Amino acid sequence: MAEGPEQVGESKAETVAEPTANPPSESGASIDAPHNDIELLLNKAEQALASIDDDKSDPMQALPAGIKTFEFEKFRGSVANSEVATLELMRDVQLDMTIELGRTHMHLEDVLQLRKGAVVPLDKLAGDPADIFVNGRLVARGEVLVLNDNFCIRVAELIVGEAA
Repeated sequence: MAEGPEQVGESKAETVAEPTANPPSESGASIDAPHNDIELLLNKAEQALASIDDDKSDPMQALPAGIKTFEFEKFRGSVANSEVATLELMRDVQLDMTIELGRTHMHLEDVLQLRKGAVVPLDKLAGDPADIFVNGRLVARGEVLVLNDNFCIRVAELIVGEAA
């Protein structure tokens, strides 16, 4: 076995190979070589497990100087106030909101022919309520307004329950 720098926490185990009872075959390998290799590996594994068990008997012995084991502290806290906690927990949750003015079906050929100034007809009439989706779920309908040159939605109807 090659000698090298010894590392902390490792144990060296010496193994002695037993002579094989069978002579080497034409390829130069013993017929029982796989069996002996397995035995050798099992012996090494048993020695490694034994060295681990020896280290567990005194856990402070294996630690370097100045290092101590970590101890978990018990968590302490108070019961959350449900009225305040409900809104505070939801305040930073991000949601995707989509306002849908209408829909249409177009063939790929028609989509490829769209140019600047093209008009795309939708399935809703002017003045019909726009659908308001939150995370892909219909939650309300409202009317489209222009306020200070910006589009806005005035919520006219909330959709609750299974209708959403």
